[in-house]
Amino acid sequence: MAVWTLGLNHRTAPIDLRERFAFASEQLENSLIGLRQSFASHKEVAILSTCNRTEIYCAGDAVELPQTLAWLAEKGQTQVEVLQSHIYRLEGDASARHAFRVASGLDSMVLGESQILGQLKDAVKLAADTGALGTTLNQMFQRSFAVAKEVRSSTEIGVHSISMAAASVRLAGRIFENIKDTHVLFVGAGEMIELCVAHFGAKSPRSITIANRSAERAQSLAAAHGGKSIALADLPKRLHEFDIVISCTASTLPLIGLGAVKSALRARKNRPIFMVDLAVPRDIEPEVKDLRDVYLYTVDDLTEVINSGQSQRQAAVVDAEVIIDAGVQKFMAWLDQRTHVPLIQELNLQADNWRQAELIRARKLIEKGQPLEDVLEAFSMGLMKKMLNGPLRELHHAEVEHRDKAREAVRKMFLNA
Repeated sequence: MAVWTLGLNHRTAPIDLRERFAFASEQLENSLIGLRQSFASHKEVAILSTCNRTEIYCAGDAVELPQTLAWLAEKGQTQVEVLQSHIYRLEGDASARHAFRVASGLDSMVLGESQILGQLKDAVKLAADTGALGTTLNQMFQRSFAVAKEVRSSTEIGVHSISMAAASVRLAGRIFENIKDTHVLFVGAGEMIELCVAHFGAKSPRSITIANRSAERAQSLAAAHGGKSIALADLPKRLHEFDIVISCTASTLPLIGLGAVKSALRARKNRPIFMVDLAVPRDIEPEVKDLRDVYLYTVDDLTEVINSGQSQRQAAVVDAEVIIDAGVQKFMAWLDQRTHVPLIQELNLQADNWRQAELIRARKLIEKGQPLEDVLEAFSMGLMKKMLNGPLRELHHAEVEHRDKAREAVRKMFLNA
């Protein structure tokens, strides 16, 4: 059984390319089915899609990276030649090591962050629920979760981690002298926005407002932080009220357009607006960045702030890699054993056929009135001859250069020597 991975992330591809390959949650089930159907033979598949990466994990009898690449290029409406210069292709232990590093937070923009583990678990659960996950990938991912837990508990990989939310607060502090004097708008109500609300809420801004497609979810999150909620449809006419705008939704199209921001700036008499777009695909039209008095940052722009604390965590990376290497070796040993499964199944089937044949012969002897002792003797003798026929034939007829190996194999299998 072979495993392979194909993907692109924040290191290999810019955001304008990554957003073409971002799978909305409601699309993933059909995408998993479509990916499996694109292969000529049965394959196990899983798709991980976040703001920083899109990765396809596969397992099958043989590696089929070209077909995997062709399918992904078609989904993103991008030429294969363009896509292949921004992807990574991994096979075997390299594929497993990558999955383990992703789960452990070692391949994230925020070194040591834990959010990716939850996203990977969600991707695996969906693949399992869709019927796209088989024994091999399930075993690889479950082992990656166990390794991630050990890395988290045995090293200090996440001790100095600076999250996207914390980085956003730091950047806002460069624009506004005191965040306590600002009005903050959060667009969306998912896990990332929850983290951002908590971080900004700790700075006690004048107001916190949540805009979300689900009014109930927005009201619940706002109430937990002493804020209020508004409808997404009201964003264009209310945008001028906010000094800080943080957006992260699963929308496939921008929610905040260039025209809306221009109107907001006029109403604000050109007082600055600080905006962070954490979504992929983006929630805020990229052209907004060119406007005066607008400070717009995407997930890629936060790298500098996030990297400021990376050196403090590098020592823990060495310890984490040792744990990951051990996990990969154990998985590859398990995978190697799996290659013997078809042969083991054939052996079991052959042995059962011998057993059934001798049982039929024994029953016939009993029906003829043969003594039970004679029947049992014939039954055991028949089984013994069938079991030894192959090894004895090999010893008698093996070519000279193979005879010593055959003799040694027979000793190990039948004499425990």
